[in-house]
Amino acid sequence: MTMNQPADAEGIERAVASAIHKHWVLFLIEGIILVILGILAILLPPLATITFTILIGWLFLISGAVGLVTTLWMRHAPGFWWSLLSAIIAIAAGLALLAWPITGSLSLTLVLIAFFVVEGIASIMYAIEHRNQLTGRWGWMLASGIIDLILAGIILAGLPGTAEWALGLLVGINLLFGGTAMIGMALAARHPA
Repeated sequence: MTMNQPADAEGIERAVASAIHKHWVLFLIEGIILVILGILAILLPPLATITFTILIGWLFLISGAVGLVTTLWMRHAPGFWWSLLSAIIAIAAGLALLAWPITGSLSLTLVLIAFFVVEGIASIMYAIEHRNQLTGRWGWMLASGIIDLILAGIILAGLPGTAEWALGLLVGINLLFGGTAMIGMALAARHPA
């Protein structure tokens, strides 16, 4: 351990609080930007959905290209063919999402539905299994799982129309809540602890 590293959890907590206090204005600005982007995404969910799909396309394309370069560079390493296949699939997925973002948003919406179903079932099972340990709180976990399943059902029942707005709306809600939390943290960090 080096001399300037905190030795305990309280030291780490103080270091984090100090860093947040020192840069609270940057956190506030980031939070405001996230809230604005969240409101725009909620007001214009089709545009946010296409934007999100294109962003995911670029991420796949770039990660696939980097994976391809590193795979070819280390072509004598074990698992070369699997790495090559993975890189090619990522590049193809990225190109497909960039070339056909509307179709891509439908595919991503199907993934979102699958996520909500799995997350909902897992949350319900967790709540039921831990209801004795989580007295008074397990109902919230159960409700969360049920809401996930209801969301999956609503989005699935409205396909293909829901693919136009579902991703954008959910990204917008996430940005809005994340930005609000960031603003709250920044304002609380204005004054040293």
